[in-house]
Amino acid sequence: MLDENDYKSIFFEVTHPESNNVSYLLGTHHAFSKSFFDTLEVPKSKLQESSIVILESLKIPGQNSEDIINVRTTTTNWKKYLSQDDLIYAQELLKKGPVNFDKLTPTELYVTLARVYNIKVCAARMDDDSNLTLDEYIGSIAQRNNVETFGLETVKEQLEIINKDVAGMPRKVHKKRLKSLINLLRNNIITGKCEDSETYRNQEFTYNLDTECQNHLMLTDRNNKWMQVIPEKIMKNNCFIAVGLSHLRFECGLIAQLSDRGFIITPIKTND
Repeated sequence: MLDENDYKSIFFEVTHPESNNVSYLLGTHHAFSKSFFDTLEVPKSKLQESSIVILESLKIPGQNSEDIINVRTTTTNWKKYLSQDDLIYAQELLKKGPVNFDKLTPTELYVTLARVYNIKVCAARMDDDSNLTLDEYIGSIAQRNNVETFGLETVKEQLEIINKDVAGMPRKVHKKRLKSLINLLRNNIITGKCEDSETYRNQEFTYNLDTECQNHLMLTDRNNKWMQVIPEKIMKNNCFIAVGLSHLRFECGLIAQLSDRGFIITPIKTND
């Protein structure tokens, strides 16, 4: 099945011939939340049975993105990046959020608006859904059940990577892509970005395990760092691992790397 690269699932069982432990790997989409996870009967059940939940990062008071951003002493001159109308629209859209708008970087604003686009225009969440990401919601379930949680990296590291990924991008490119995204949001325009959300919802991703990763900073380097920790955790615990789906795909992905180390990766349907 691993040679087919198309599993019709975002959920995998992970075992090893030299261990009696059984772990699970869930590919997440950060725009989705509680309403989607509640439809996944099998992952919900396996989460309850796990002895440790492993996430990309943990929500820790004082160390969350809003905490890190809000204590910055520098601000962004948005007149260099947004028209007056677009600036007012973006500020109004995010005014109820916990982050000081002026202390965001242009890249962080783009990432934030892209998630809002997926949530609102692509309908990734229900109207009464949790404001937590899918990963954060899974972490909250673990904490309620007193299950140990482990973060593969810190939120500070994630923010640094997000900004470093586009370091050197000309201001005019920032302006162009922010203007385009705000236009999509303002006019509720459905694009191919929504197809990506629907593909995730329907679990129709192709994993391309023989294809080289194209983004070394966001995928290859982070996956390699995580693989210094994950195998040992799996050998000693019944783990529930939830990371962005992109981290499971391609040659540098966790599925390919775990398989290369002798782990047996079995696609599991999310509903019986």
